Formats: sequence, C-alpha cells, structure tokens
Amino acid sequence: MDKKLLLIILDGVPYRNWRRLFGNLEGWVQSGDARVWKIRAVLPSISASCYASIHTGVAPAQHGCTGNGNVFRLKEKDVFAQVRAGGGVTGAVAHSFWSEFFNRHPFDYVRDIEYDEPDSDTINHGRFHTMTGYGLVNQMTPSDVDLFATLTNLCVRFGLNYGMLHTCTLDSMGHRFFHDCQEMDHACAVMDEMLAPFISKWMAAGYEIIVTADHGQDERGHHGGRGELQQDAALYYFGPAKGPRPDTVIDQLQLAPTILHRLGAPVADTMKAKSFLD
Repeated sequence: MDKKLLLIILDGVPYRNWRRLFGNLEGWVQSGDARVWKIRAVLPSISASCYASIHTGVAPAQHGCTGNGNVFRLKEKDVFAQVRAGGGVTGAVAHSFWSEFFNRHPFDYVRDIEYDEPDSDTINHGRFHTMTGYGLVNQMTPSDVDLFATLTNLCVRFGLNYGMLHTCTLDSMGHRFFHDCQEMDHACAVMDEMLAPFISKWMAAGYEIIVTADHGQDERGHHGGRGELQQDAALYYFGPAKGPRPDTVIDQLQLAPTILHRLGAPVADTMKAKSFLD
C-alpha cells in the first residue's frame, strides 16, 4: 500500500462552531486547499456508539454499542482490519474505547496504554489514554498538541498508511460550559491554532487528511439524540479527490468506505454506504 490518510476526530463540536471558530481550517477552505461538508452522526449520537460506527460503517442497531457504558470488542470488520488486509500499517492516538472496540477488551492500563505490534491484524501502533476520574470540574484530558505530536511521531517512525487521532477536550469542555459561551469560543480557537501546524506537516509528508467530529452538542451541552446541534458536525478534507456538492450532507456511515477507498484497501461487505470521495 502506497497511499496515506489521517483521520482527526475532535469530539463533540457542533457544525455551527466549526464554521464560526476554526479560522485556520476555514482559511484553507477559502483558499481552495480544503473542502468542507456537513456530516450527520448516527443515532444515538453518543460518543462510543459513533466511534464504533465511524470505523465499522454500520449503525449502532447493528453493531450493538448503545452508549458509553456498553463498550466491547466489536465483531464487525473495521477500517483498521481492512487496511491491514490491504497491506497497510495502522496507528491510533485516542481514548481507550478505541482500543477496546478494535483491538482488545477489557483495556489493560499497562499492556494497552502504549504498544507496537507490527503483526497485529488491526492496530499496529497504539497510544491510548483513559480519562479515568473525569468529571465536570476534573476534565482529565491530555493536551491536544501532545496528541498531535504523538501521531506525527508514529507517522515518522513507522510509516503509517492509516492513522487515527481522537481527542475529547472540546466535548468535555462543552459538557461543562455548553458551546455558546466565551470559554468555548476560546477553546475552539486554541484547538484550531494548535492543529494547524500539524496539518501542514502531514500534508507535506504526503497524507490526505480528514478532520471532523463524532457528533455535535446542543444548547444544554447534551448529545445522544436527534437534532441538528446534537448530530451535525463539519468534515474538512485535504487531498486531491473530488467530492460531492458543497451542500451535501454526508452520512457518518460513509466514512469507513471512503477511507478504505482512498487507501486502496478492500471495503468490507458489511459497509453498505458509498464513498463520498472519488
């Protein structure tokens, strides 16, 4: 496999705040170096359910993850496994739920916090965090610049074909402050500023990049149900592929087959949605 792609998931950011507050990403759209669409999360629009659907391409009613309290090793074929089947190298920098879904369950703090397993048929290089002790006044999230740097380190050291990064910072802060406030305006702007230099590094290294969220968040800091603020996020794409009209709403189930299509990896039969990139 000679193609390379990174998926960056900023947890819990509603569409309107992407378009209003992420000036660097919007600047690339304005210059024509990136494209942006609205993406709609599955139901329930809760984090773990969305994580599972993003990588399996099937709805929660099929994979069975009904929420954050129901995390297990998924049986469906997923993006990591399909990239490995296509001869690619995979890596992930993310919350421990991702390791439990796609590698091993239950999560072992010592064994699974950091591993390099070149022969694994799912995630070859994993760097995970648990957010143990998380609460409204005890956020327990790593610095995002550290996560971006860690993914870059994996790309350089191991030549990842597919790398995934997930951070809960904005979701956690949104639950505390809600998204329509000065604190969240600032937090989104800081995230955008920290992410932007790494976007440039990844593009220079030959990666296509997708930046998006797993779901949105409403006026009371909630998500899980139906509605534009809870379900809808933005999706930014950096790369040469052609996509749909700007007013197209992308189904979250399209992410898995799109990633595999762009990498030239086999798309699993269970992934019924169509790629939104050519």
